[in-house]
Formats: sequence, C-alpha cells, structure tokens
Amino acid sequence: MRRLTLTLLCATYLCLSLIVALTLWRNGLGGGAAISAFLGAFGLCLASHGMVMRFLEMREIRGEVEAVRDAHKILLDQVVRIDGRVTDVARAVEADLTRGAELSSEVHMLEELVGRLGQRFEEQPYLAARGHDVREAAAAAAPRPAGLLEVVKDALTQNRVDLYLQPVMAIPQRKTVFYESYSRLRDATGRVILPAEYLSVAEPAGLVTAIDNLLLFRCVQIVRRLARQDRRVGIFCNISMASLGDEGFFPQFLDLLRANRDLAPALVFEIGQQAFETRNGVQARNMARLADLGFRFSVDKVVNLDIDLADLGRSDVKFLKVGAQALLDELTEVEDRLVLRSMPDLAAEDFALLLRRYGVDLVAEKVENERQVVDLLDLDVQLAQGHLFGAPRAIKESVLTEAPAAQAAPPATPVAAPAPAPSAQRSNIERIARRAA
Repeated sequence: MRRLTLTLLCATYLCLSLIVALTLWRNGLGGGAAISAFLGAFGLCLASHGMVMRFLEMREIRGEVEAVRDAHKILLDQVVRIDGRVTDVARAVEADLTRGAELSSEVHMLEELVGRLGQRFEEQPYLAARGHDVREAAAAAAPRPAGLLEVVKDALTQNRVDLYLQPVMAIPQRKTVFYESYSRLRDATGRVILPAEYLSVAEPAGLVTAIDNLLLFRCVQIVRRLARQDRRVGIFCNISMASLGDEGFFPQFLDLLRANRDLAPALVFEIGQQAFETRNGVQARNMARLADLGFRFSVDKVVNLDIDLADLGRSDVKFLKVGAQALLDELTEVEDRLVLRSMPDLAAEDFALLLRRYGVDLVAEKVENERQVVDLLDLDVQLAQGHLFGAPRAIKESVLTEAPAAQAAPPATPVAAPAPAPSAQRSNIERIARRAA
C-alpha cells in the first residue's frame, strides 16, 4: 500500500513538473530552459516530499518514546508497591514468630507451675471453701472425687491433656466449616477422662482456668496451622464462666487474646445455655470485652427454645447449638401447620430464619442418621455436627508441634528451665497456681 502511494505521488510530481515546463515553453521560454524548469520543479517536489515524510517519522518516534517512558513509570510504581508488600509480609512473619515464642514460653511456665501444684497437693489434702464441717461431710459421703482430683492433678502435671476436634458441617454440601474442640484428660493407664467426670473436682479446686488456658493455647495452634494451609475454617472453643468471672485471671487471658486478635474470625467461644442465662455482671462485662476484640460466642446445651433473641444479639452470640433429636421432638402440628411447642405462633421452618435475622446461625448437634439430616433441611438448618459426620478425634502431638503458634508442645518434664515469660503472662499463671493451692 505504501509503495502504491509513493508511485502515485511520484506520478503526480511528474505531472506538475510537466505542466510547469509546458506553461513556460508556451509563454516563449526556450526548450532548454523549459527542460531545466521541469527538472527543478520535479526536484523541488521530491525534496518537499522527503521533508514531510521525515517530519512524520520523527513525530511517530517521539510518540513511541513517550509511550515507553509512561510504561517505565508504571513499572517502577509496581516495583515500589511490590517491595512495600514484601516488607509488610516479612514484618508480619517476624511478629508471628515472636508471638509463637511467647506462647511457647507461657505453656512451659504453666506446665512448671502445675508441677508445683502437684507437690502442694501431696503435702496437704484438698479442702473445700465452705467450712470445715462441709469438708468432712463431703469427704465421708464421696471419697471417689478426692481420688479423682489426684488423677486430674497428675494428668495436668504429666501433660496428659489431649485436644479433640469434631467437624461442624454445612449441609447439604457436607463441607467442613468449623471444628468443635474438646479437652480430654488421661490417667496413668491411658484411660480417657471426660469433662463430666473431671469438672466436678476441677471446678472446686480452681483448676478450670488452667484447663481453659491450655485448651485456648492448643486451639490457637490449630487455627494457625489451618491458616497456614489456607483452610478457611474456625474452631469452637469451650470456656467456663469461672474463667470469665475470675477478675484475677481474666485480664491476663484478655491480654493473650488481644495479642492474637487476628484469629478473632476463626475462634468462637462456647458457653452452655444455663451458664449464659445466669451470668452475672462481671461475666457479661468480660464477654463484651472479648466481643470488642472481634471474638464471637456460641450457646450450646440448649434445653429451652424460648430464648431471648435480643439478648443473644446484644451479647454477640452468633451460633445457637440445639440437639438434633431434641429439635425434632419439639415439632408438633397445630391447625394443619408444623410448629415448635416452645414457640407455637411461629412456623417450624421459620425458626432458623428468625435466628438469622438476629445474626445467629442455628447448628444442629448430635446428628446420628440421615433421616435427621432430611428433617433438618426441611427446617432450613444449614449447619450440623454429630457422629454421622465424624466423631471427635484426638489431635496428634506432632500436629501441635508443627503449628506455627508455638514452636513446640509443652514437654512432660522440662529438660531445662523454660524461657522467661512476659510479666503479665507470668502473673496470670502464678495466680492460677495460688487459687488452686
């Protein structure tokens, strides 16, 4: 195309030159002068054409140079941004490593002080807090709890505290979105001691806060391991009202959570319905302080569905766990429609929707068979857990050791003195020890 254009332009230049030469010849100019005029006009046209083409080429080159400069500026900006992001990531990794070292130090300190508790228990018998007569009556009527207390103390001293996880599924997809954590103690023979057994002696002895602290440490380890694997799941972590109401223990507990507030979306603290409804002002205030850090709550062990939903919303309760069979047993038919006995004015299938309006998700627990799943889906239940989806399984010690939140799990017997914990954490553990003694 460019050659054709050049050919046509040259032909045009020749025509113009001939016209000029013929015009001059007809006006009396000699033949030689006319030929000279022809050659001069043609040369002038070619020179003008060359100058115009050079100007256009230079303008095109300048445009390309400007485009290259703009691209170079954009590239430099991107490099600067990437360098800033890499720096931020490096700082975050360094902060996580430092936080992990502090957590590991606190775990070692807790293990050491629990060992000291064991020595104190061996030197003096356990005495309840309500008077000498009550202590004698309790010892005479129930000698087994005293022995069980020794077993619990020995399990804590020897680090025979295991973390169990049970999946919480989104139905009907059967996708794991949460895990519920449980603490289990083992005696010297390896027999597992359930919370229903050891809590009866651990609560009067003031050891529940220590167990809650250990459970929280291990939940933090698991959450960080899951985050490292980019698994977007959370963990329900049981916490006792004794821990929430202990004004000596809770400030240090709060400091630990404040240092790990980046885990708030993945940690949900679970409380029983009776404990939640009978909480006192101190416990409610401490729940609010946890909520201010972004942590959420779950209410389980529900026995009464006639719940103050506004109170759940005010307390940042985001999950309500109801036994699957207990929920289905509540169904009854009134005037050809299915309702709940506790809420006869509300259609049964609207109960889960009503909870969601208050920001609360309904979780059906203790699901045992597929028929229950079908009935729960009819009630618009979206979360469920139970042996049908998986029984609680113990987490191997090696998994906790590899978790980034702690460099190593607390050993049964420290080989060397543990690294010094921060003063706030040290006072936290020592306060637990004094209360348990």
